[in-house]
Amino acid sequence: MTGSGEIASAASEIEEAAHAGLVPQLRMMFEALWASPVRNRLFALAAGLFLVIGATAYGQIQLNSWNQPFYDALSRRDLPAFFNQLGVFGLIAGVLLVLNVAQRWLNEMTKLRLRQGLVHDLVKEWMVPRRAFRLANAGPIGVNPDQRLHEDARHLTELSTDLGVGLLQASILLLTFIGVLWELSSGFAFHIGGRDLTIPGYMVWAAIVYAGSASLLSYWIGRRLIDQNSDRYAREADLRFSLMRVNEHIDAVSLAGGEADEARRIGVDLDAVLAATRRLVSGLTRLTWVTAGYGWFSLVAPILVAAPVYFAGNLSFGGLMVAVGAFNQVQSSLRWFVDNFSTIADWRATLLRVASFRRAVMTTDVLHTVESRIEAVDGPPGAFTVEDLEIASPAGCTMLKEPKVEVKAGERVLIVGESGTGKTLLFRALAGLWPWGAGRIGRPTGGEIHYMPRTPYLPPGTLREVMAYPLKVDSFKPDAFTAALARLGLERLTPMLETAKRWDRDLSEDDQQSLAFARVVLHRPAWLLIDEVLDSLEDETHGRVLDVFAGDLAHAGVIHIGRAEAHDHLFQRVLHLVKEPDKRRLSRRRHAHETHRRRLSVA
Repeated sequence: MTGSGEIASAASEIEEAAHAGLVPQLRMMFEALWASPVRNRLFALAAGLFLVIGATAYGQIQLNSWNQPFYDALSRRDLPAFFNQLGVFGLIAGVLLVLNVAQRWLNEMTKLRLRQGLVHDLVKEWMVPRRAFRLANAGPIGVNPDQRLHEDARHLTELSTDLGVGLLQASILLLTFIGVLWELSSGFAFHIGGRDLTIPGYMVWAAIVYAGSASLLSYWIGRRLIDQNSDRYAREADLRFSLMRVNEHIDAVSLAGGEADEARRIGVDLDAVLAATRRLVSGLTRLTWVTAGYGWFSLVAPILVAAPVYFAGNLSFGGLMVAVGAFNQVQSSLRWFVDNFSTIADWRATLLRVASFRRAVMTTDVLHTVESRIEAVDGPPGAFTVEDLEIASPAGCTMLKEPKVEVKAGERVLIVGESGTGKTLLFRALAGLWPWGAGRIGRPTGGEIHYMPRTPYLPPGTLREVMAYPLKVDSFKPDAFTAALARLGLERLTPMLETAKRWDRDLSEDDQQSLAFARVVLHRPAWLLIDEVLDSLEDETHGRVLDVFAGDLAHAGVIHIGRAEAHDHLFQRVLHLVKEPDKRRLSRRRHAHETHRRRLSVA
């Protein structure tokens, strides 16, 4: 078990890093956006929002001040003054309408640019060579990356924009109206027992106490919403993955008559989603008692606060309405946390998922820095070397019976192993995807290595793009595509070279393998590493492939991992794969996020 502890520790480090606090997560996301090409556009949009919100706050001050002459005109039954104030209202409201429209446009454009920068950053880091594969093997954090890259990233940028703009607006309104409210209530005096009691700015203090009590109560009741939202998103991702899996394999499901069993599996995931949603609904319902209760009481709270001064005759009706309006603006700004607590909890849960994914992507390479690992080096040109290779896995150690192997350029070598010995694991280790274990793999310098997994990957696009992948179509001569198809008996596909399809669905398995070898003929690599592909070919296709190896790929070194069957004297040497179940067994410790969630469930 040498090295398994370090591997588990490294995997645990990824989970612990993923669940860092709010400030480190925000700092990491800000650094990512700072390095994004959309940074300057975001700054310009933020500046525009600040100016528009500031202008809106000024307009609302003018609208609040308009209350006094308007309501005083009503109380005096002064019709000319009444119509004059209606004209003033129309002018103020018209300007505010234009500002509202401008703010909406800036708000939506900020969401768009934020999502552009965030998703581009996540995809760039995720698609660093080998990272996505390593992350997929780093535990639950690597499950359903599509959910985090698509839905979670979209949700995070929308919530961040709405909450950020709302907080900025509340802050500007607070700074603006708190001075107005302080001045309005500075001269208020209470008559108690024949004495006048003056509290400077007492309506400001009343608004602070009112909003502060609501905020504290909201936090106490709704603090579990963050984890409940995060759990719901995780269960939603599981359900979507189950639906996608069934859709991708619907042929096999239908042929086996497994619809009922798949419906049961989907039902289990759906039940988990519903259970998580019910817990969230219960939390939101409890929170609504506070937010709605304070919201309804806010209709009369400012009047109750100012009523003693009004009934004492120290305040006109218009002055009362100005004070009420200013109080509402101040306490609504202070109550931003209360009004948005459920949204904040949703944002915090989404930030946790996106930030933890990005942190895991960035730190997943730590799995390659553990003490016991397979050393991958650039070897001399013309030689693929393997020395003392031991591949750690949960099922034990996979290794070559021959401790030192050297495959020269143009040589054909067959590696055979019984079922369960880890042939695909060896393929991944030789390709550099599986780093856990010991020994050394030396890949030849200066020679392209083409890797052929058991199931070929045919990306969406035209047939030319599929064959050229991962290079551009213009990297090859136009007639080279036609020649490569003809070598593998796929001439009928030549008219469809410019056709875009889901080729992995439209072609049979044997045609897909033939197309994969046609791609090899097109690329003409110096080395070819194959995972059991030759064992599954039909006789006719197998014959064409052997002819390709004898002709077009006569220069290529070939390492095929497969069964111990003859391959028409293609291979010059046979190596043997063995399994040691009790040696180098790779075991993971319980992940930090599972421990974290268990602590929360107990709290």
